[in-house]
Amino acid sequence: MANNIECPVDFVTINENKARVTAALVFILTLVYLFTSLWIITAFLMVDFFVRGFNFASYSVLGLISDKLITVFSIKQKPTDRAPKRFAAKIGFLFSVAILLFIALDLKNIALILAIVLATFALLESAFGFCAGCHVYSFYNKFLKRKTRVITGFFFLILIINANLTTAQINKTETSFTVENYYKVK
Repeated sequence: MANNIECPVDFVTINENKARVTAALVFILTLVYLFTSLWIITAFLMVDFFVRGFNFASYSVLGLISDKLITVFSIKQKPTDRAPKRFAAKIGFLFSVAILLFIALDLKNIALILAIVLATFALLESAFGFCAGCHVYSFYNKFLKRKTRVITGFFFLILIINANLTTAQINKTETSFTVENYYKVK
């Protein structure tokens, strides 16, 4: 399957180890959000993903912390192309925006699910060098390139409708959300 994976390329090299340390920091911050539900953490991640994804990486706080950690622990430079990491940062930005949106709409369960996905991808990148962005990019190029706007709009419409229906069903029971209550509603 690795032969079928396409990654964006811009022929500019960066340090892969720095990207992996940054992904570890994203993983840690996302875990802190999952345990505390502090929306400000997601807002910080959104800004940091934005600056890394849209070519302002020198302003990334997580990037600066990663540089310091690489220096302190004497981690060697490992060159890799920058484009897949920027694409992944753009996906992280979209995830962060979606998480904040669902928090604002009081759809915290969907926000938590998206945060778990974000944490999982950050862990895979930091621990194993697995770039989920390359897989998303390959999927995009194969199936969605021509129909992206229609499919993306339809996906978010279905997601929001489903979330509103689930919230309305849970509110009818007037009890707190538990697994038992969830199955009673269904």
